[in-house]
Amino acid sequence: MASGEAGGVSGSRPAATPSPPDGHGAAGQRVAEALRTSILDGDYLPGERIRQEVLADRYGASRVPVREALRMLEAEGLVTLVANTGAWVARISLAECEEMYQIRERIEPLLLRFNLPFISDADIAELDRLATAMESADVEEFLVLDRAFHLSCYDLAPTSVLGDLVRQLWNRTQHYRRAFTRVFRSEGDWSVHHEHHLLVAAIRRRDADESERVLAGHIRRTRLELARHPEVFTDGA
Repeated sequence: MASGEAGGVSGSRPAATPSPPDGHGAAGQRVAEALRTSILDGDYLPGERIRQEVLADRYGASRVPVREALRMLEAEGLVTLVANTGAWVARISLAECEEMYQIRERIEPLLLRFNLPFISDADIAELDRLATAMESADVEEFLVLDRAFHLSCYDLAPTSVLGDLVRQLWNRTQHYRRAFTRVFRSEGDWSVHHEHHLLVAAIRRRDADESERVLAGHIRRTRLELARHPEVFTDGA
């Protein structure tokens, strides 16, 4: 979101931002999708410089759609742009992560409740498969499966605000979930898998209250565990 007021003589209107030439919008969207995937996959670390010329060469695009792509990702909270300086992968502090997780604890269970009537028996069977597959997955595969497990529960009910907000919070905390996954595996903690199966059981019973309770506790436990490891927010970033 942008803030502030346009300068100049009172009553004057700010100049309109020129539209990019035909084709640049589609190219910008294509670059944004590819770069978003690379950031979420861990190809870029928080705080890492993103060079526009490298993106232009990599994706066969001119500088205009690359700049459009970076602005899109800045609006999503994935990129930090500094005027006349450059672009970096956004990083968050422990305090910011704590706030995001507390928001998730409160709104994700509500989003799940909205979706629960639309989750079919076939969907539940797939959730059960994903929960089991995560138990033997490596870190990167776990992140893919975990994302599919949770977000597939949120895409069925039409929402105008909640679904997009939850997905943005997931994207902004992706790197730190990756670090958390390494931590709980190194400590031999299987709680996350137990919670996934509890959530599947509650959804199978169509028990909205229990589904909300299990999901809120699941998110809360991750938040508390991340708080125990502040090095996650400085190491490798």
